[in-house]
Amino acid sequence: MSHILFTAWGYDVSILEFVASITSLIGVWLGTTGARITWPWWAISSALYGVFFYQANLMGSAALQIVFIVAAILGWFGWAPTGAVPGSLKNTSRIYVSVLILLIWIILEPVLSHIGAAATIVDSFLFVGSLVAQVLMVYEKTDNWPLWFVVDLAGTSLYFTQEYYFTSFLYLIFTAIALIGWWRWYADQRSAARSI
Repeated sequence: MSHILFTAWGYDVSILEFVASITSLIGVWLGTTGARITWPWWAISSALYGVFFYQANLMGSAALQIVFIVAAILGWFGWAPTGAVPGSLKNTSRIYVSVLILLIWIILEPVLSHIGAAATIVDSFLFVGSLVAQVLMVYEKTDNWPLWFVVDLAGTSLYFTQEYYFTSFLYLIFTAIALIGWWRWYADQRSAARSI
């Protein structure tokens, strides 16, 4: 699947990258709706992107795909068949989550650097931020979406500088989708609170 499908912006898009992008886009969009069916799409796209990022020597991004697959399994069994029931973290929990992200990021960056990974500072942030955002999503916390917004913006920049323009463009779309997800989940949360 590493054969070239087409060229975009002077960049060769492989079959693998294209299929991973489409399945990922579907999975992320379904996540904004809170539909449980999002999780199989996450698992498929994560498996495909795991291979792609490994081939690109983006080890943090590649390892993250394993986390996404595990989260997809947990999300499938954790969410009700009717979908997510959004809630929010308390302010103290938000502080703990922020400190946790910062600490793990500081620890992970030299590890990735030591193994010779590319773009270790941003790639390590993508790993940690995505890991936490995914856990928050599995636990149906609306707070996952603003974190996804920041992570997707960083991913857009990283993949652009690495000249993976198609994936960079996909992450730019994810950045916009994160805003939509945030709005939808927040509206669902407020609606549920009013109906109690």
